[in-house]
Amino acid sequence: MKLLITGAKGFVGKNLIAELRNQGFQDLLEYDVDTDPAMLEKAAKDCDFVFHLAGVNRPKDQSEFMTGNFGFTSELLDALKMHGNKAPILISSSIQAEQDNPYGQSKKAGEDLIFQYGKENGVEVYVYRLPNVFGKWCRPNYNSAVATFCNNIAHGLPIQVNDPNVQMKLVYIDDVVASFIDKLKNGKSEKECFEFVEPVHTVRLGEIVNLIEQFRDSRLTLQVPDMADGFTKKLYSTYLSYLPEDQFSYLLKMNVDQRGSFTEFLKSPERGQVSVNISKPGITKGNHWHHTKNEKFLVVSGTGVIRFRKIDTEDIIEYFVSGEKLEVVDIPVGYTHNIENLGETDMVTVMWVNEIFDKERPDTFFLVV
Repeated sequence: MKLLITGAKGFVGKNLIAELRNQGFQDLLEYDVDTDPAMLEKAAKDCDFVFHLAGVNRPKDQSEFMTGNFGFTSELLDALKMHGNKAPILISSSIQAEQDNPYGQSKKAGEDLIFQYGKENGVEVYVYRLPNVFGKWCRPNYNSAVATFCNNIAHGLPIQVNDPNVQMKLVYIDDVVASFIDKLKNGKSEKECFEFVEPVHTVRLGEIVNLIEQFRDSRLTLQVPDMADGFTKKLYSTYLSYLPEDQFSYLLKMNVDQRGSFTEFLKSPERGQVSVNISKPGITKGNHWHHTKNEKFLVVSGTGVIRFRKIDTEDIIEYFVSGEKLEVVDIPVGYTHNIENLGETDMVTVMWVNEIFDKERPDTFFLVV
């Protein structure tokens, strides 16, 4: 299939094109404001499907709204009609089309034109009324509050929140693209029926800012976001895409002594924490037990033994571990335990514990195995 994409260099266009290529679509006819107009004429003749994403939302003069959002749509449809091309058309409109302002009026005019064209020419048309769209590659300090907040907070720049209680309706770019491609592959909707992307996330502006600031601070707190919440997961991915390219990495605090080191890596109120333990040759660490706190040990480099003893018995249980065979060892409650490096090199162990360390209630009691 030959796919015509107008607005190809825009936020939605770039994401759509990337995923189309991922899915094996090769014949992509990309059109944008700086493309030779002759290309549109040829594409209108050859294309099998149209993604009409081009539009104007921040013009120098308000008259450009109608020129860009209605006028260009009219040009595109005239070109298709001239060549007798009945390729289906998907157009990205906006929920602002419900508003009586210059931008909304221009989007509504474009919608009406598309519906009329489809009805008169027997062409399938899909008109998407999109709320605010967020995700990677959206231009900051332009027309997206989420992009601006993510960019500015990631770069240490100021932000302005006029009313934190404003409710925003948002859809994620991957969900938009998935819905668009589903229409390409599977077709057809009721005539003169608007399309909507699901899910729509309704979130207060202040909550969005608080989340992004938590993402920034997570490098110090080591707290990972709640990935079980769909919006938080998508927003965190979006935030990471705005990190300065010289700040992708960050140092962790290594607690070092003659035995090796212990370094906390990730923390989550729901999922506990992950740490990295390095033991020098011949070193034994541990010799303690817990009431409720439980752990998992995974030796990823080196050779050692994990020993257990139920606190009211004398029997010692041994599990020999090695980076040559990745094996998770559960640390049950009520068993004192230790881990000894039996090798000649450092032993590296990834340790998970089911709760973040609380110095007021450490639930850790010294007892030699």
